[in-house]
Amino acid sequence: MKNEVKRKLKNGEKVLGCFIGTYSPNLVELMGYAGFDFIVIDDEHGAFSHSEIENMIRSAESVNVVPIVRVSYEPSSIQKALDRGAKGIQIPMVNTKEDAEEAVQKAKFPPRGSRGAAYSHRAARFGKDSGKSFLDASDENILVIPHIETLEAAENFAEIMSVDGIDLAFIGTTDLSVNMGFKEEGPKHPEVQKVVNNIYRKAKEKNIIIGTVAADSSSVQDAFDKGASYVGVVAISVILNTMEKIVKENKGETIKS
Repeated sequence: MKNEVKRKLKNGEKVLGCFIGTYSPNLVELMGYAGFDFIVIDDEHGAFSHSEIENMIRSAESVNVVPIVRVSYEPSSIQKALDRGAKGIQIPMVNTKEDAEEAVQKAKFPPRGSRGAAYSHRAARFGKDSGKSFLDASDENILVIPHIETLEAAENFAEIMSVDGIDLAFIGTTDLSVNMGFKEEGPKHPEVQKVVNNIYRKAKEKNIIIGTVAADSSSVQDAFDKGASYVGVVAISVILNTMEKIVKENKGETIKS
């Protein structure tokens, strides 16, 4: 159960992914054919059943895209995502070292964590994989990615990232801007950018891998230039913006806000 994204990140390479918040195995396949390294199945904001997440993961594997799940706040969300075959989890609203420790506990098998062990699920090929080899491979290859998306999390960044088992930090700029009270200005507000830049600075000092979200091709490049190595675009936003541009350019209509 090798994880190509984790391998690339360890080797200092950059990876590009896509957030998908609606159930569509075909869209996952399309993203694979487009050349993305990973997809993030968004179970925080999206609408998925556990079986639908499994089908999305299956589609990702069919086109050699690494499936990551941004988990929900439901207590068993991490366990369910990993048993379905996710190669990584993104955990929203990790604000403290204790939050990060809890995420690692749920993602890793004993003695490193407290993830429940079973071999009848899809991640273990329904029993074809089992025992120490499967448990160790899972612990080694699963990506555990906390979201840094509040001022509290930014202030506790070093402590959060000191937790053994955390692989990289994902900066959620939209939530951060809202948390800081800049609902109108959003992530571009100077105070938000000051906090974000400080996170990048700390990450560079401690050799911590940074991930973030981007809106389009130019902002992907901006994120890479700033120091991110793991960047995801939001599929539905890119599709909407592209379709609106086609309408505007060919019908001469003003795009509705």
